Amino acid sequence: MSDAEPADAEPIHGAEVEDNEPLPVLGLRAAIGGVLMGLANLVPGISGGTMLLASGVYPRFIRAISELSTFKFRKRSIVVLAIVVACAAASIVLFAGAVKSLVVSHRWVMYSLFIGLTLGGVPLVWKMAQPADRRVWIGFVVGVVPMAVLAYYQMFTPEAAGDNDSWGMLFFAGVAGASAMILPGVSGGYLLLVLGVYVPVLSGIDAFKEALKAGRWELMQGPLFDVVLPVGLGVAVGVLLVSNVLERLLERQRAGTLGGLLGLLVGAVAGLWPFRVGVPPQLGEVWPKTGEVVTEELLAALPPDKYPTEFFTPSAAQLAGALALAALGFAVTALIARLGQNLGAGSNESSASASTAD
Repeated sequence: MSDAEPADAEPIHGAEVEDNEPLPVLGLRAAIGGVLMGLANLVPGISGGTMLLASGVYPRFIRAISELSTFKFRKRSIVVLAIVVACAAASIVLFAGAVKSLVVSHRWVMYSLFIGLTLGGVPLVWKMAQPADRRVWIGFVVGVVPMAVLAYYQMFTPEAAGDNDSWGMLFFAGVAGASAMILPGVSGGYLLLVLGVYVPVLSGIDAFKEALKAGRWELMQGPLFDVVLPVGLGVAVGVLLVSNVLERLLERQRAGTLGGLLGLLVGAVAGLWPFRVGVPPQLGEVWPKTGEVVTEELLAALPPDKYPTEFFTPSAAQLAGALALAALGFAVTALIARLGQNLGAGSNESSASASTAD
């Protein structure tokens, strides 16, 4: 290994993956990793890739995607991919409603936690980017500037004050969220948040789940076709296309790509200012999403998660609480990342020992 290549490069590329592990054990790892990845994608700041790394299944998951996209069908790869996807989807459907309710009802608390969770991924990506040469810093600027601009647009442009739940944006959000799975430390959930589709996606998934439980097809159609379908198609495109592109960039332009991902993480925090609250529109105002004048009927039918947000001045207690929550979030993500690195190192040592024994 050259001095320029960090010791933890192998798990990221996924080039060397042990195939001697019994299939039931591999399936259990995939199930645990899938559940954790699904939960991570519900919480902006926690990376689904980090969860897969922590469960020891990340290299196999990346290789399975690569093989499937090139029409190579190996039993172990199909098992890993199927179990991870199924378990991730199940955890998302089961817990989307609870997470959405917390975000809507306790926005500053959750956003403060999200800031820490997001920044907690920075040390992991920074370590992978070492040594930090000129290419890393150029990539960092390329990544941080558009995220800062997008955050400014979302926070200070009136027409962007509410969530953006158009079909095209939901599809794009699915692509972006899925592409974030390729690298530990990058949060797909945060990308949904900064694109303004986080609450609409969680609301749609939860509504679909409730309609499915009740066996009401007529109630399923709205969330299915308006939210689940565009996001699902975007996720499929992201996993099969964008993930492969990012994997090749990591192989050929590793320093610049990691610098860009680091910039995305740091710039992401700009859009997470926590001290904002949903405010119901006033009667007689023009609702920016539809151009309608707000009436009593429209206001009564408008759920709290659709309210536009406004900034407020925090109290000393809220400010202290936000800092504490951010520190907690940072510690959680950093500890998970460290666990993943330790497990990855152990897996590599086991593979090396097996090869020596052979």
